[in-house]
Amino acid sequence: MRQISSEGILIGAGAVAILLQMCHPGVAAGVNRHSNFAYRVQDRLRTTMTFVYAMAFGTPEEKKTIINMVHHAHTPVKGPGYAADDSDAQLWVAATLYATATDVYQKVFGRLSEEVNDRVYEQYAVLATSLRVSPEMWPKNRKAFWEYWDHCLDTFPVTQDAVAVKNDLLYNAQIPWWAKVNMPALRIVTIEWMPEKLREPFGFKKHSKSRRAWYHVINAAVQSTYPHVPRKLRTFPVDYYLKDMRKRMAEKGDVIVGTTNHGPARKQAVVG
Repeated sequence: MRQISSEGILIGAGAVAILLQMCHPGVAAGVNRHSNFAYRVQDRLRTTMTFVYAMAFGTPEEKKTIINMVHHAHTPVKGPGYAADDSDAQLWVAATLYATATDVYQKVFGRLSEEVNDRVYEQYAVLATSLRVSPEMWPKNRKAFWEYWDHCLDTFPVTQDAVAVKNDLLYNAQIPWWAKVNMPALRIVTIEWMPEKLREPFGFKKHSKSRRAWYHVINAAVQSTYPHVPRKLRTFPVDYYLKDMRKRMAEKGDVIVGTTNHGPARKQAVVG
């Protein structure tokens, strides 16, 4: 898990992971109705990466602290038919983090061996159990996982809440200019990484020759350059977010509540 989660390129998969999470109607309702998502996309990225890095690299005490903060933030997020601390919803959130991380890693570095894949899968179970999903709910092996995955994608509806989050995520006028510069490329890879069956329900074209052509250009550029970047630079986000987490813990005792100059601040759950 550490080998994969430490790669900074995975941040590029953050958008598709979030949209996949929104396929669960309860997750989509919780995010769209209870978090100030349009104004706090960066905060959601920070809290999600903090959760993943803490589970992979944090001390036992840091892990315990983050887990408690997650559940404290999730407790008030509930409404008719949904609750942020629902174990089925949190299982799906953990599943999206595993699926997108391993998929993108192998797109860049090549396929992992069956042995390594099995070991990584077992290690990623910590993301589910940290969200208080019982160990028995995490599919027993990769075959069972992908059966669960396909069943969820076949049965989850893409709701209006999910589409609203998509618009806030990929067409957000509130993000800083330096992020806007990268949005066209991010939209391309996000759509192309998304399962085809989900593209139209989210409002995208199922197929686009120009989009596919640009995706191949971006993908080729990443594959030919990123693996050769010094590992210290590739893993910089781990150091950055862990340092930020520890600073926030020391100064405020909390890492998932922030402030914003654009609209009211709300408690932002780490995941889901």
